[in-house]
Amino acid sequence: MELRQLRYFVEVAEREHISEAAEHLHVAQSAISRQIANLEDELGTPLFERVGRNVKLTPIGKTFLEHTITALKAIDFAAKQVEEYLDPAKGSIKIGFPTSLASYVLPTVISAFKREFPDLQFQLRQGSYRFLIDAVKNRELNLAFLGPLPPKDESIQSTILFTENIAALLPANHPLAKRESIQLAELRNDLFVLFPDGYILHKVAMDACRAAGFLPNVISEGEDLDALKGLVAAGIGVSLLPESSLYDSAARFTVKVPIESPTIPRTVGIISPVNREIAPSEVIFLDFVKNFFSRLSQFQ
Repeated sequence: MELRQLRYFVEVAEREHISEAAEHLHVAQSAISRQIANLEDELGTPLFERVGRNVKLTPIGKTFLEHTITALKAIDFAAKQVEEYLDPAKGSIKIGFPTSLASYVLPTVISAFKREFPDLQFQLRQGSYRFLIDAVKNRELNLAFLGPLPPKDESIQSTILFTENIAALLPANHPLAKRESIQLAELRNDLFVLFPDGYILHKVAMDACRAAGFLPNVISEGEDLDALKGLVAAGIGVSLLPESSLYDSAARFTVKVPIESPTIPRTVGIISPVNREIAPSEVIFLDFVKNFFSRLSQFQ
């Protein structure tokens, strides 16, 4: 069994078409067909069945695909570790992040890091809360920023970097816009614009409103911060957003107002796997991030 056979197998399985896989891999279709046939002969069972001009995985083929993807990720990671062992200061750091940390926290950290380690490169992957947790578990990522940090999990190491509050974002002409702080219950009759159901910040906002004794009337939803800020600026409704997302990028015609009661804290941190080592360049970044926020907290 050869790595080439396994990579060909995964490509065909994902595309369900041999000629498309061959075109993507820049090899002859006959070469892919031959290697997959050799793989099936070695395993003693068909992995694909033909459906018209396409191919579909057999039931055992689906099982073999799951394990093959895991094995190839492990091999690629091992090769990356060897490469970075030889020169850890010239590696590549793959890190995930949610939209709520994209406007301020992530660029602040990376720009500071690049000043000290200019040769290290980044591959950034934005994703939902659940996606980022699963990605660290299944080797898609080794590091991911999250807010809030997930509940205790035996396979994930969580490091708190800082704690912040959720604030109200109001249209500039809102009756409460000039207040130094508000009670969340004072917004019970307002229309709300929030992240969609399924997003962690949607749950945070809904739970906070319930704690204040009401269910928000959600008139509109947005899948990123700029969309929500734009909706608030247009006077569509009010929103509840993390303070760090409003530091220097609140939209025009909006006002950030702290919420006095109930306070709505969220932890912000970074997660990494417990059951495997991370690459040397990622160790450098993780240590830098911990020290970076530790130094910041000393001046606050």
